Amino acid sequence: MSKKERIEQAYAAAVERFAELGIDVKPALDKLNNLSISIHCWQADDVAGFEVAEGDLTGGIQATGNYPGKARTIEELRSDVEKALTLLPGKHRLNLHAIYGDFGGKFVDRDQIDITHFQSWIDWAKEIGIYLDFNCTCFSHPKSDNGTLSALDKETRDFWIEHVQRCRAIAEEIGRQQGSPCIHNLWFPDGQKDITVDASIYRKNMKDSLDKIFSVKRDPKYMKDCFESKLFGIGLESYTVGSNEFVVGYCVKNNIMVTLDAGHYHPTETISDKISAIALFAPEIMLHVSRPVRWDSDHVVILNDDLQAIAHEIVRADVMDKVNVGLDYFDASINRIGAYAVGVRATQKAFLRAFLEPLAKLREYEANGQNFQRMALLEECKALPWSAIYDYYCLESGVPVAEDYIAEIEKYEKDVTSKR
Repeated sequence: MSKKERIEQAYAAAVERFAELGIDVKPALDKLNNLSISIHCWQADDVAGFEVAEGDLTGGIQATGNYPGKARTIEELRSDVEKALTLLPGKHRLNLHAIYGDFGGKFVDRDQIDITHFQSWIDWAKEIGIYLDFNCTCFSHPKSDNGTLSALDKETRDFWIEHVQRCRAIAEEIGRQQGSPCIHNLWFPDGQKDITVDASIYRKNMKDSLDKIFSVKRDPKYMKDCFESKLFGIGLESYTVGSNEFVVGYCVKNNIMVTLDAGHYHPTETISDKISAIALFAPEIMLHVSRPVRWDSDHVVILNDDLQAIAHEIVRADVMDKVNVGLDYFDASINRIGAYAVGVRATQKAFLRAFLEPLAKLREYEANGQNFQRMALLEECKALPWSAIYDYYCLESGVPVAEDYIAEIEKYEKDVTSKR
């Protein structure tokens, strides 16, 4: 029996098993195929970007490791992304940071960037058939050392206000040209390493800066704003201006999408429980899938309990139409294309398992107070043959099945990245 035949046979058996639980596999696969994950460009080059005057990573961002072969140019980064996409079923997006502009070898400061510096990205994305998302870059710059949008110095705040305004305009034009709304994410690293006496003044400055930024309206057909919080950053351990309370409060009050990053909360806190609450009040949620390990919020995503809980909660709360899924991690200690493949596939697997859950029966048990039955069925679901469904999905999508993608990445490393 060929491998293809084995996969098809396992899939047929899995379809029968799920049918016994009243689950039709085909709609679940259709939902998975419609899940367009926004893949982050910064895994390929350790968040370096392509500015002529490069800054050091600052404001709680630190890529660890020195695995050879990172992308050094726009061409190399695009090549790596294209390779990663050949290993992934489905159609996905690419999330750009402002420091990844095509600056033509010239210094362009953050308050001077415009759409011309990203036109080649738009053209490339059209050529390979993907959409783009965008982020302002409020770190790795001399003017970010003492705060950005919350800084005490007005000139510094004005500089970053202009930068974010320009990024929102760029995102709007990207969305207009690609015919799909470009999501623009705002995250800033402002905070203090030690005890902060006047915490309020920074948040007042931040609110004033945000009010000025969002007073300029953008067409929601072409761009959507989202705003991201953080618990702390490296060198910002004691106080973070953009805390969860500040960001959620501002977003709800101003009808802005909330960004939930899985690595930006207390180590004992998960974001899965936040989703159904925030979805009631915010227009949408931008999900940044990451994996925190102690102080580091950005390990490569794997199929663990936290990720599965996030996917389950989104599906159980029936808010798939309000949640946008993206990745956010950077690991310089392993093959970077491999990091993409592992993270995206893990995220897809988590959502597939959620789509295949016998939710109607579980809800019935819960409503009737049949708590043993609910627990028992949830336990049995863990061993259902969902992996056979994912293997079939990869086969039908024309991408490597199961561990076969490892050899593909090893060959690309031998032929391409090892020669950089």
